Amino acid sequence: MRDFRDRVAVITGGASGVGRALGARLAAAGARVVLADIDQGRLDTTAAEIAGETGAQVIGIRVDVTKAESVNALADAVYDRFGAAHLLFNNAGVGLGEAQRPFWALPANDWHWGFDVNVFGVVYGIQAFVPRMLAAGEEGVIVNTSSGNGGLRSLPNTPIYAASKAAVTSMSEVLHQQLLREGGTLRAAVLFPGPHVVNTSILASKRNRPEDYGANDDNKPAYETMEDLVRTTGLKMALTEPDEVAAFALDGIRAGRFWLLPESPENDDKLRERMASILDRSNPVSAW
Repeated sequence: MRDFRDRVAVITGGASGVGRALGARLAAAGARVVLADIDQGRLDTTAAEIAGETGAQVIGIRVDVTKAESVNALADAVYDRFGAAHLLFNNAGVGLGEAQRPFWALPANDWHWGFDVNVFGVVYGIQAFVPRMLAAGEEGVIVNTSSGNGGLRSLPNTPIYAASKAAVTSMSEVLHQQLLREGGTLRAAVLFPGPHVVNTSILASKRNRPEDYGANDDNKPAYETMEDLVRTTGLKMALTEPDEVAAFALDGIRAGRFWLLPESPENDDKLRERMASILDRSNPVSAW
């Protein structure tokens, strides 16, 4: 897909971070943008800001990606309003209060919350939109947001997040193959924000965590911001801004790429080490 003009783009997690940046760039490129998010107040503000900045048609629709019926309602609203969807970004995600805690001490609520948003949010998005997109027979792209952490190699201090993003990468590869078998013009891609830690508010996602998932549990994140994470863990890297992620993601979509992965010699070396340890049947190498 080379041209986004007049295309309908749906972005979950669209009120902030990478989702907002994708929406802003797509709107500037002439797309009709649907931002979907659970945070109604931030969603309304973001949609109005992007519409004002670009003059494009930008709407916000509240969605809870942990609920199939909510995602189905989002699809209904999109098709009622625009009659089509050409770009679906399954981008909503949460960070967990898991850092600096051992795997065996993490409560089940954390696992359910992380997987229901990061994994089932993708599943429900695919189920709600892909059949309609296939039936339309138009060119389209499904973009699932994974992470280098888990999606490519797993950092030891975030077992829930890493496991959820490993699932997203696997699902995206399967979706890619199945869409190829359909023989149409709908395809899949998987997005790895980076190349460094992305400056988003994902660690503050507990503010939208329902009581059913232990919102009142003592599970305060070890870090409040990405700056805190970088400083506390001693990672020697600059932060990547969401707009940088959106820029290379859209460039990759235009080029027809499946792996929307930024270039990084350091990260590439780590990935090669991991693949070599698999092929050598040796013990896992350090992910740091």
